[in-house]
Amino acid sequence: MAFSRVSLLCIALLAISGWACAQDAPGLMSCLQQKGITNFTTSSSAPSMYTSMLYFSLQNLRFTEPGVLRPFVLILPRTKQEVVKSVRCCIRQGWEIRVRSGGHSYEGLSSTSDARNFALIDLMNIADVKVDMKSKTAWVEAGATVGELYSAVAEKSTEYGVAAGTCPTMGTGGHFSGGGMSLLSRKYGLAADNIIDALLVDANGRLLDRKSMGEDLFWALRGGGGGSWGIVVAWKIQLLKVPPKVTVFTVKRTGRDQVTELVHRWQSIAPFLEEDLFIRVFIYGTQLQGDHTDVQLTFSGMYLGRQDQLLNVVNKNFPEMGMAAGECNETSWIDSISYTAYTTTADLVSRSNPNKMYFKAKSDFVTSPIPPSGLQGAWKFLEEELKGFIIFAPQGGRMYEIQPSEIPFPHRAGYLYNIQYQVTWKDSTKDSQYMDWMRRFYAYMTPYVSKSPRAAYVNYIDLDLGSAPNGTATVQEARSWGESYFGANYDRLVTVKTKIDPYNVFRNAQSIPVKK
Repeated sequence: MAFSRVSLLCIALLAISGWACAQDAPGLMSCLQQKGITNFTTSSSAPSMYTSMLYFSLQNLRFTEPGVLRPFVLILPRTKQEVVKSVRCCIRQGWEIRVRSGGHSYEGLSSTSDARNFALIDLMNIADVKVDMKSKTAWVEAGATVGELYSAVAEKSTEYGVAAGTCPTMGTGGHFSGGGMSLLSRKYGLAADNIIDALLVDANGRLLDRKSMGEDLFWALRGGGGGSWGIVVAWKIQLLKVPPKVTVFTVKRTGRDQVTELVHRWQSIAPFLEEDLFIRVFIYGTQLQGDHTDVQLTFSGMYLGRQDQLLNVVNKNFPEMGMAAGECNETSWIDSISYTAYTTTADLVSRSNPNKMYFKAKSDFVTSPIPPSGLQGAWKFLEEELKGFIIFAPQGGRMYEIQPSEIPFPHRAGYLYNIQYQVTWKDSTKDSQYMDWMRRFYAYMTPYVSKSPRAAYVNYIDLDLGSAPNGTATVQEARSWGESYFGANYDRLVTVKTKIDPYNVFRNAQSIPVKK
C-alpha cells in the first residue's frame, strides 16, 4: 500500500483545530506539533486514513471487532529522534503508549489497550537495514520486517544470513524482543542470542545504546518480551555463516496410525540430530469423502548443505520418514526463506498481508516424548476442528549449549521441542466456538507437557495464562504468566523493570510488573 513508507501530510494545524478530537487531546497534539512531528492522525480528524493505517499492520482480525478499544492518536515517526519526542510528549501529557513494529502480537497488545486515552507509536517508517560485511554485522531499525532484513543481507552476501522467523511481515522490533525462534535456532540459537547492541528510548525519553543503558537492561531486552522496557528503535545483530547451497524440504504423510508412528519417533530423533538439520512437524486434520476425516502431517525444514548430504543424514537417522529426492529443493539461503514462507524472494520485502484471519494461539514445551496414546488423543481434536493445527519445532544443538540465564528466554537444555497451537477462522460470530476448542485442546495436553511451571513462549503470547487491566499486576499476580515465559529469570526481569521504569510507563496486560 502506498502509505507503508509515505509520510502523512494531511494533518495540518488548521485542520486539526477544527476537529472534535482536539477538544479531547489538545495537550498531546499541541506538544507533537511544537516538536515538529506532523506525521500523526486521530480517529476523528481523518477517519478513513486512520482506519487504514491502524489496520494495515494489525494481523489478528479479532482486534478489529467492535468493542475493542482503539488508540485515539496514531503516530508514525520518521526518525529515531521523532520517537524520542513522541515518547516525551506522551509521558508529559499523561497518555499511555503502545508500540508497534509489525503488528504480529497474537493478543493484539501492540495495538490495543484497556486505557481509553492511549497513543500508538507505529515504527513502520523507521525500517532501514545497514549491513557491514567487514564486521559481519547489521544495524536493523525496529520497524523493518524480517523479510526486509533477509533481503538486505542477501543483497550484500550469499555466504551470510540471519536467525529470524519464517513469516516475512513480522517486525524485527517485537520478534527479537521475545527471542525469535527460527530454522537456524539449532545451529545458532535464537535471534536474540545474536544481538550485540541496541538503541532504546526509555521511560525518561532518553536514547540509549548498550553502553549507556547498562548490561542488566541490555539483557532484559533480548528475550524479555516487548512492551515493558521502552521502545527499541534499532538492533545490531551478528551475521551468520551459511553455505552456498542449502536444502529445504516438504514431506507429507496421511493416516492416523502412520502419523502417530512418525511423530512418536520424531520426538526422540529431531532434537538430537546434527545442528545443521532442522525438521519441524505440522499436524492437522483433513477431510476425506463424505463426513470422514483423517490426520495428516507435513515435515518441513532446512538442511545447511546439499540435497545428497541431507538424504544421507535422514536415511541414516530417521529412515521411517522415507524422504525422497523429489520432496527436497536445493537452493540458495535467501530462496530457502521464500520457500518456507510460501512466497517469492522478490515479495519478501512486502509489508502487506492479504491473508489476515481471526485466530487464537497457545504454546507449550515438551520434556519427555508424548506416548502414542497421548498423540492419538490429540489427533481427535484436530479431526474435530479442521481449522486448527499444531506445529512441533525441535530444540537441541546450539539451543542446548546456551545457559537458561544467558538471556531471559529460559527454555534450553531439557526441552525436546516446543508446540504452537493455532486455529484460524473467517466468521467473527464464531469466536467463542473456536476459542473454546483451543482451550479444551490445551487442557487435554496438560499431562504431556512441561510442568511447574507449564512453559510458554512469550512471542506466542497468551492472555489465558493470566493478565491484569492496564498493566496493574503485582509481582505475585504476574508470576502466573511471567514464570511460564521466563522461568527463573522472571525475578531478575522484575528487578530490572523496577530500576529502569519505576512508574510503569511502558506496560500492557502481561508486561513485567514493578515492585510496589
